[in-house]
Amino acid sequence: MLNDSEMRALNRFCERYTVNNRSRLIREALMRSILHRLDKDSPTLFD
Repeated sequence: MLNDSEMRALNRFCERYTVNNRSRLIREALMRSILHRLDKDSPTLFD
């Protein structure tokens, strides 16, 4: 769920960049962020 200001920002973005599928946009952005963080935090053999 988004608060009012987040929803306005999302709507502005979708209008500006002609995004038709908001749920896909949110899902991809969320997963990109999660996978990036997991990759960054994963243990490595060498520093």
